[in-house]
Amino acid sequence: MSLQRSCLLMREKIAEGTMAFHVRKPIGFAFKPGQAIDLVIDVPELAENAKRHTFSIVSAPHEIDLTVATRMRDSAYKRALANLQESAAVDIDGPFGSMTLHKDVSRPACFIAGGIGITPFMSMLRNASKLHGAQRLLLIYSNRRPEDAAFLAELEEMARLNDHFQLVATMTDADESATEWSGERRRIGEPLLTSALAEFPSAIHYVVGPPAMVAAVREALIAADIDEDDLRSEEFFGY
Repeated sequence: MSLQRSCLLMREKIAEGTMAFHVRKPIGFAFKPGQAIDLVIDVPELAENAKRHTFSIVSAPHEIDLTVATRMRDSAYKRALANLQESAAVDIDGPFGSMTLHKDVSRPACFIAGGIGITPFMSMLRNASKLHGAQRLLLIYSNRRPEDAAFLAELEEMARLNDHFQLVATMTDADESATEWSGERRRIGEPLLTSALAEFPSAIHYVVGPPAMVAAVREALIAADIDEDDLRSEEFFGY
């Protein structure tokens, strides 16, 4: 894949320690919801092998610009990205990736996200909202606190407006939050999954998050009698 030139349009804080970056969509750029890109920034402080980073695309295909989001860890790349001036040139490599929605709309999709693992699911959910499809969608979204949960308000609004979309947001450390939380607090394990999935017996399951979380959720799903053929996962490293 060849690089396509773009530029940074704007950045915004979307949760505690989490930023979204909006870049111009190159002419003719097409992707499937759930796919990813490499964002390449060419600045002097970065070594040649440290100038690119893989991000899932948050925006849906119908949106004018491309959006990615990330936890702002203390790495050379993310420091450079945070300091990049608006309108600065960036390059895009992609799209790529197979974490995309299955084609059989008669089967529901169950998305399970830990933290910034929400990003590929945002593209799918925004696309579903645009298309007003009848496919049933469930998102189980785990964070420590409400203020750590990127896109939470948007997801709650989606669930309110779309009868085919159900949101189960769980905050595992809600007692440490400055925001009142009256919702689910359990970790994503077999008890939570069994109750949440009761109405989705034929679903295809998608799990995205840190490696330890993905491994634990896969194990819990299998313990809950989910067929491994109906389970797809992706690990996010270094987020």
